[in-house]
Amino acid sequence: MAVLLVSDSTEYLVGHPRPTSEFAPLGRDSLLGREVLARRRRFPPTLLATFPAVGGTPTIVVGTAEHTGKSSAEWVLTLLHEHFHQWQSSLPDYYGRANALGLARGDTTGQWMLDYPFPYDSLPVQRAVKALARSLARGDSMETVARQRRALRRMLSPDDDRYLEFQLWQEGVPRYVEIAAAEAAARAGDPSEAFRRLPDYVPYADLADRLRHDLARQLKELCLARERRVAFYSLGAALALLLERSDGGWKARYQQDLFSLSP
Repeated sequence: MAVLLVSDSTEYLVGHPRPTSEFAPLGRDSLLGREVLARRRRFPPTLLATFPAVGGTPTIVVGTAEHTGKSSAEWVLTLLHEHFHQWQSSLPDYYGRANALGLARGDTTGQWMLDYPFPYDSLPVQRAVKALARSLARGDSMETVARQRRALRRMLSPDDDRYLEFQLWQEGVPRYVEIAAAEAAARAGDPSEAFRRLPDYVPYADLADRLRHDLARQLKELCLARERRVAFYSLGAALALLLERSDGGWKARYQQDLFSLSP
């Protein structure tokens, strides 16, 4: 779990297998049980992303909770969201299979994952996405949701449909992981006393309830034309929650059938 924590003037590197030479050792942190290295700040302290930031290794680059506008508990869940991205990219032949989707169209930087020209402004596609979102918000059955997904597929070219599936798999499930992790943390009992003393402390059970409520609201209010690619986060998270309720084998398939989340 390679993390680069960005403060106002310094970046702290933890858990990286191959740190580069510009980092100086600071010693072992007693709480983390890991060596900490540091260098002068290069990235914005508001950043929150995972990319090969150090030594070509996928690294979580994150500002503090204060700089990223999150409570401490939210920040922890976001870190786990980003760690899930690290795990995704470690799956066998992740990059080769992503290229095999045929969506890069000459791009060699991976920017296509963000900038692919999906038909966000198509009215028929918007209506079909909205129908799928409402079905998920209502808690419809797998059969009903699958029917809405097939209706959306008919509106898309094969490339567009592969891109949608990629985003549901790539970004939707990490959003689901935030909810699942909050619920697991609530079941595990109280965090440390020091964590509970933080001025912005929120119990994980309360945060899990809020995340589920927020997801339901996002689905009901979803607007593809406005949200663009970000709309797929809530769709994918809701699909993962549906699969969690109704399909015991979905997590195994997730690791085998990369870039597809269709029920």
